Amino acid sequence: MTMQDQQQQTAVTSAASSIAPATQVGIAGLTVADLDREVAFYTDALGFQLLERRDNEAILGAGGRPVLALRHLPGADLAPERATGLYHFAILLPTRADLGRWLRHWLEAGYGVPGQGDHLVSEALYLSDPDGNGIEIYRDRPRDEWTWVNGQVRMATDPVDLRGVLADADREGKPWAGMPAGTRIGHMHLKVGDIARAEAFYHDVLGFDIVARMPSALFVSAGGYHHHIGMNTWHSRGAGPAPEGSTGLRFFSLELPDEAARAAVVAQLDTAGIAHTEAGNAVLLRDPWQNVILLHIGPATDATAATALADALA
Repeated sequence: MTMQDQQQQTAVTSAASSIAPATQVGIAGLTVADLDREVAFYTDALGFQLLERRDNEAILGAGGRPVLALRHLPGADLAPERATGLYHFAILLPTRADLGRWLRHWLEAGYGVPGQGDHLVSEALYLSDPDGNGIEIYRDRPRDEWTWVNGQVRMATDPVDLRGVLADADREGKPWAGMPAGTRIGHMHLKVGDIARAEAFYHDVLGFDIVARMPSALFVSAGGYHHHIGMNTWHSRGAGPAPEGSTGLRFFSLELPDEAARAAVVAQLDTAGIAHTEAGNAVLLRDPWQNVILLHIGPATDATAATALADALA
């Protein structure tokens, strides 16, 4: 074990029974007001593949892997800013050059300079889709470049070296060909009503380790990652979910590595008395703000099946 591994292992604030270290975010499902408009945005502006399209739903991905499931709801209203739910979902690209290729494509398409944040552990760019859903597109720095201080991973919001990101892409000389294989959702960031309740659910029950904490935000992860789930009350302190019939987050999924990991989470749900539904190798539940979470073993290669399961609670 390296010194960095030891730092990571001792830095996190571990739950009584931590979730399996290999746990990752799977896919995200969104309710949209205009499916054609959203599909055009995610395929043209972001570069996702359209993997499947039905009358009211589209599955988007990269390298054949599902990443997003868009569900059309006729007459949907935009979710109020103050409501709990999605703050942003974060698309993780494999390399810095991949981020640069996407950025050049975005700029050349005339969208303008996106928001940005050099978080020390990553370089991130920020934008919104036509329904106002927040999106982060980022690349991670190597883990041996992350710093852990007093039990928390050190993060910041500094300017991104955009010229350097573009230069990395230019040095490789590869043309833009859409989101590359290996692209996935790296983390979810949620608007919650109360940080203490968020900690009680995501840390105490689900077993995510706390890696950064502040009065109005909490970041948790599995396996010493900088964060798989971020939560804040910046616009939503004391708020509840968006009204029924709103756009926004329908569900998100978490990939557990094996049956033992799934069973461990189910046992903690049972102990805490949290209602959940088991279907095959998947578990469906809601967090305190009614966000639907789908727990499944391994990647959700069949996004249509995953969305059907999520509908059991949505």
